[in-house]
Amino acid sequence: MDEVLVASDVGRRYGDTVALDGVSLTATTGEVLALVGPNGAGKTTLVRALTGTTDATGEVTLFGQSPRTVARDRIGLLPQSFAPHERLTARELLEYYAGLYDDTRDVEAVLDDVGLADTASTTYENLSGGQQRRTCVATALINDPDLLVLDEPTTGIDPAGRRDLWRLLEGLADRGVTILVTTHYMEEAQRLADRVGLLADGTLIALDSPDQLVAEHGGDSQLIVDGSFDEAAVSAIDYPAETALRNGRLVVYGIRPESIGNITEQLGQAGIEYDSLTWKQPDLEDVYLELTGTAVGQRGEPQQTEPVAGGAQ
Repeated sequence: MDEVLVASDVGRRYGDTVALDGVSLTATTGEVLALVGPNGAGKTTLVRALTGTTDATGEVTLFGQSPRTVARDRIGLLPQSFAPHERLTARELLEYYAGLYDDTRDVEAVLDDVGLADTASTTYENLSGGQQRRTCVATALINDPDLLVLDEPTTGIDPAGRRDLWRLLEGLADRGVTILVTTHYMEEAQRLADRVGLLADGTLIALDSPDQLVAEHGGDSQLIVDGSFDEAAVSAIDYPAETALRNGRLVVYGIRPESIGNITEQLGQAGIEYDSLTWKQPDLEDVYLELTGTAVGQRGEPQQTEPVAGGAQ
């Protein structure tokens, strides 16, 4: 497939702070590429570097050109921080952004795509948080872009609305739209992305398909026992695989479902009570934990970023 986005050794510093450290990646026609990491990982800075809205070292091309020379109607961009005029309705906002381009999609069709057909006449300030975010997504779709760049698009959207948006994005990719999406929702990345890039402290630590990342770095299945435990609970488990305390939970690694009864019996014989049991197979959260030593939700405060003017590109 044709390469739509090519980035080589992209770097960005804010004084002594390294926001991006030599990131290289590509995205091809119709591919969904997800960038995953917590606040401060460098996702937003990387999006801005890839779209030419901040200066960076290294080299980036979109459709074989510098990001700043590509025809703007080929790119749809939703920044993480985007605050449109609150007194305009969802429909009026889309009509405004449609007016910035020579050729656009039908406003009503886009409103329907993002699930706002019934609330299109409601002012932005009176929409729910999820509806506001859907409106923002719609502004990035109005010009029918070839490359869609969405920075945390489903923040604030309820689970049902998130799944609706996933289906919309999957349909766009099937039509050949290349999609670059940042997220801290591992489920979102695993569901949507053809490939996932894991970012930590400005470094791209892994890039591959979700299944391949899990196979290489996800580790074993786990039995997670919720309750209040100390090391006596670990000693009570007689099982060939590792048993450990993690974040206050008792975790038995590599256990098969048919062996769970043996574990509960051993806990009962030791007089150890528990609240609940969860058996899970490894996922991208486990991959991130394995590669960085911390979960996405446990990393530090955001790195310094530049202010972003509201509005779609």
